[in-house]
Amino acid sequence: MIPAIQKWPEELAARYREAGYWRGETFGAMLRDRAGRFADRTAIVAGDTRWTYAELDARADAVARGFAALGFRAGERVVVQLPNVAPFFSVVFGLFRAGILPVFALPAHRSTEIEHFLTRTEARGYVITDTFEGFDYRALAAEVRAKVPALGHVIVAADDAGPFTPLAAVEKHDGPLPEGPLPSDVAFLQISGGSTGLSKLIPRTHDDYIYSLRGSNEICRMDETSVYLGALPIAHNYPMSSPGTFGTLHGGGTVVLSPSPAPDAAFPLIAREKVTITGLVPPLALVWADAARTTTHDLSSLKVLQAGGAKLTPEVARRIQAVFGPVLQQVFGMAEGLVNYTRLDDSEEVVTETQGRPISPDDELLIVDDDDRPVAPGTPGNLLTRGPYTIRQYFNEPEANARSFTPEGYYRTGDIVLLRPDGNLVVQGRAKDQINRGGEKVSAEEIEDHLLAHPGVFDAAVVSIPDPYLGERSCAFVIPRKSVPEGAGLRPLALKSWVRERGLAAFKVPDRVVFVDSFHTTAVGKVSRKDLRATLRQRLLEADAAEARAQTQEKD
Repeated sequence: MIPAIQKWPEELAARYREAGYWRGETFGAMLRDRAGRFADRTAIVAGDTRWTYAELDARADAVARGFAALGFRAGERVVVQLPNVAPFFSVVFGLFRAGILPVFALPAHRSTEIEHFLTRTEARGYVITDTFEGFDYRALAAEVRAKVPALGHVIVAADDAGPFTPLAAVEKHDGPLPEGPLPSDVAFLQISGGSTGLSKLIPRTHDDYIYSLRGSNEICRMDETSVYLGALPIAHNYPMSSPGTFGTLHGGGTVVLSPSPAPDAAFPLIAREKVTITGLVPPLALVWADAARTTTHDLSSLKVLQAGGAKLTPEVARRIQAVFGPVLQQVFGMAEGLVNYTRLDDSEEVVTETQGRPISPDDELLIVDDDDRPVAPGTPGNLLTRGPYTIRQYFNEPEANARSFTPEGYYRTGDIVLLRPDGNLVVQGRAKDQINRGGEKVSAEEIEDHLLAHPGVFDAAVVSIPDPYLGERSCAFVIPRKSVPEGAGLRPLALKSWVRERGLAAFKVPDRVVFVDSFHTTAVGKVSRKDLRATLRQRLLEADAAEARAQTQEKD
């Protein structure tokens, strides 16, 4: 088994310990401490389920014993694909306590992604629910299990486990608690957005991640009186740690889970549970702002409304503030580490015009040109960073590590930013061929590979296009084969179905398909994919603008 490790140079590690960032605490110990201090306080609310800290702690113990009884050992990996349900926390904290590494998958992921996570991490376990939003995860588990023989255990955190093992049976195993991990050990594997194919895996240690929770809590003023609404899928890094559900548990507060981020599901929970803080992506924040104008639910308990996952434009920020008042907080971060916040006492100008500044005084930022030379102050450039909670390497990705990290250990974020004199960042866009679709990162290359597998496709290029709601949408330019096999179905809807049926998450399906005769390459037929995508994107935007002008003239 390939070990999951994350190491900083010893001189930096010593500095981070001396500064008090890394305090030698594990997630299992963190929960045990909070259960001792806040035993009867409500930790988790999900539907009719209400767990106290003492109950969550006991359930985590039961999961730890159960997985040990099944033969799992410290350092092994388990893919966890659960929606916003209470067992998410008993499972992952039980795995933390046993030193077993959760691999966080999203409810939207399908067979292609799950098979990748299982094989890449050599996982022997897979935790799912039965059904969610009409999708049967037991059928998905059966499909991937047939392809991944090493997958030994499928555990279902629901009443109807079908042919697999119910979580309730795992929790009934007796035996001693396994020996816990060290604070410097990797706690879990988070997924990256990925710019060149399927997601890379991000090893986060107990020490570094708990520091990011503590720092986030200080900035967001989180404590035992805080009530956080998990509206977005809680396996995402943003609603997990900024400060998110884990930050709430670190502070002794209450996590309330919404099965959907839609206002009709979330607003009643805010009113009933007196929610004080939640995190949204910009498109969803706009939906909430519109719904809040006419809602009969009391939203006055909400003190902080965070917007992150994608850039919030100043115009949209002002629209949200006009409805919710001075509770908006911008969050700009990444699962690899660095997180920036606007502060709760920042001016309206800072909150609406910037994406904030880093958590830590020891977050080091470099803004450089394409040759890694520092740009002039106030000039946009590529953001590089390192610090006490930013990783130094991906898991089992030597080529990606060589591309993504400098010899000095700076992580190449792929973001183009401008650093203001006051230390706040303004995000300008992405340098990588990656589409940020409402906070979900989509690799252009990955989708191109799937389109090229279609018998009627000669070539394909996927680009991002601006969208007022999602921030960006995806558009696939497709060159058909000159001789298309009968029944190949080379139509936009058919191509979208083709991608969907190949077992990909729905957010990866191209929003738009445009057929073209050629990509107009250079005379020698060579052009970089990055330049090609830029050219196609510009051509589409100009064509759309011309069509809009023509329609306006017709109306006049």
